[in-house]
Amino acid sequence: MVLASQLRAGMAIQYQKQDYKVIAAEYHPGQGQMGGSTHARLQSLDTGTFWEHSFRADLRLEEIPLQRQALEFLYADSDQCYFMNPETFEQTEIARALVGPQASLLEPGMKLSVEFVGGRPVSVLFPEVLEVKIVDTAAPMHQQQDNTFKPAKLENGVEVMVPQFIKTGDLIRISAQNLKYMDRVKAKHG
Repeated sequence: MVLASQLRAGMAIQYQKQDYKVIAAEYHPGQGQMGGSTHARLQSLDTGTFWEHSFRADLRLEEIPLQRQALEFLYADSDQCYFMNPETFEQTEIARALVGPQASLLEPGMKLSVEFVGGRPVSVLFPEVLEVKIVDTAAPMHQQQDNTFKPAKLENGVEVMVPQFIKTGDLIRISAQNLKYMDRVKAKHG
């Protein structure tokens, strides 16, 4: 059991017979005779939907143990993503909806951490930053001094907005959370 005031992002809890992962939690101390509260953003481990709730700080919640395992992405079809444990070669199916919009970033051979509750996969953890290659974009416009962006297609087919100076063949970094351009990878000399 864990007190609501001790909730932290990344924990898994059971509340009203439902399993949730804590996405964010913020404790607010009470004033005077009012007790504190914890405002939490939760994601259902069954449906993937998000929910915000304020808990009394002294409420006891059941903490669910999360197991984390490194898996290798194999392939995806219209509604499932298939991963393999590189040590045991055991394959795991994960619903594309559970992977979320980042499913489009998956490439065969990519190694990711997958969280399990009781042997059931509940979330796929992507690195915060991914390095990807531009395969198609408009010619760079060096004379422009403003912060305008143009569309660029990545190796995996995802389209992102990039600054005007980016050209086809460049390696860039994007945020895996919101698929936004972060910076250009410098060429390695040597």
